[in-house]
Amino acid sequence: MKLPEAFSLQMQQILGEEYPAFVESLAEPTPVTIRLNNRKTPSEPLATQERVLWHSDAYYLAERPVFTLDPAFHAGAYYVQEASSMFVAEAIRQAIDTSKALKVMDLCAAPGGKTTLLASLLNNKSLLVANEVIKSRVGVLKENLEKWGFPNYIVSNHDSEEMIDLEGFFDIVLTDAPCSGEGLFRKDPKAMNEWSENNVQICCARQKRILQAAAMLVAPGGILCYSTCTYNEKENELNAQWLTQVADFEPVELEIPAEWGITARKYGYQFYPHKTKGEGFYLAVFRKTRGDKQEAKGKIKLNRVPQKKIEVLKEWLQTPDTFEYFEKPDGQIVAIPADLTNEYAVLFRALHKRSSGLEIGQFKGNDFIPSHDLALSTAIAQNLPAIELSKDDALKFLKRENLTTDLSEQPKGWLLARYQGLNLGFMKVIGGRINNYLPKEWRIRMDIPE
Repeated sequence: MKLPEAFSLQMQQILGEEYPAFVESLAEPTPVTIRLNNRKTPSEPLATQERVLWHSDAYYLAERPVFTLDPAFHAGAYYVQEASSMFVAEAIRQAIDTSKALKVMDLCAAPGGKTTLLASLLNNKSLLVANEVIKSRVGVLKENLEKWGFPNYIVSNHDSEEMIDLEGFFDIVLTDAPCSGEGLFRKDPKAMNEWSENNVQICCARQKRILQAAAMLVAPGGILCYSTCTYNEKENELNAQWLTQVADFEPVELEIPAEWGITARKYGYQFYPHKTKGEGFYLAVFRKTRGDKQEAKGKIKLNRVPQKKIEVLKEWLQTPDTFEYFEKPDGQIVAIPADLTNEYAVLFRALHKRSSGLEIGQFKGNDFIPSHDLALSTAIAQNLPAIELSKDDALKFLKRENLTTDLSEQPKGWLLARYQGLNLGFMKVIGGRINNYLPKEWRIRMDIPE
């Protein structure tokens, strides 16, 4: 691997005598890691090699399988995520009490790896907002959140500076800022080809702008997590130091076992591939020392669902009385946690380009048509009619092809397709016909080997 000359000089200055080991590590294969969904458990999990030291639900795989051909992946049983970046969860656990009801913002969220990481930390009284400024990336973010199944989420599409009305609203703000990508050179050679000293300067300036907006969102006593996948001081330590100079934040020191191989800096923590089994990553955690906490009140400006229809909806949810039900203008019904309706109302008023809660379906006349979001949500009732599919038929369902399983004995109506106890989506049995309600944009497009 031929590294850019200016980058090599930079890393020699940072690492000194460790530099040869660093270069050697870039020639090694990229580790493959998955993080299990602690709310969903497949009966036959992937064969794992060893656990990621800083995350109890994360594992290295001996080799990279074709994840597209594993129905459990589509059901949200696990997420394929780079190991170093999972350290965000450990940092948050040490910095704040996650057993409390928390309001959390992932400010630069797509494609959703760290967002689902956050979702696994939160209890059912917490609220998660996943924001992505690039519109074309919002779809994959929402898809990954739907798969993960945490019901209390909103996906938004805003620039960080458009959130002035949410000042002091969040207990946790994660800012995984766009960066020069130095830590991805082994994983993504394109990142190396795009690297330049000028691009580092551009990224540094952009990060400061995003950080300043992120800092505004944090409630006093709350935490701000700043991360990049790069090594240089301009984007990492110097930006972290700058934040403490321009805003009311103090660094949070973390307890890190020496065997984890993480390098502590004056501001933040650095991962190097020659010292940890993962890619290059940087994280700094700050606590807001003072400021105004937002105590805004709001009202959800959507039509409430009539009680007669709510009685129908209750059959589809595990704990239906913990939600309130609203109908969007397009007829889609959303379930919003009753304890969080004020928080949702504040967010709805402040964020104009966003989702509206857990979409559970819509009525067509007297018939209720459940949504795919509901099928994958952990809020779904556990006693709904379902059929366990073989792997072959599960993949056929995910390709929207005809199943080989005989469904002639199944009663007419809605039926959950399952694999290893995991919901994949809805089917409807109508006489001798089966309608597949998997969204067309979700279907597997690759050929499946015989």
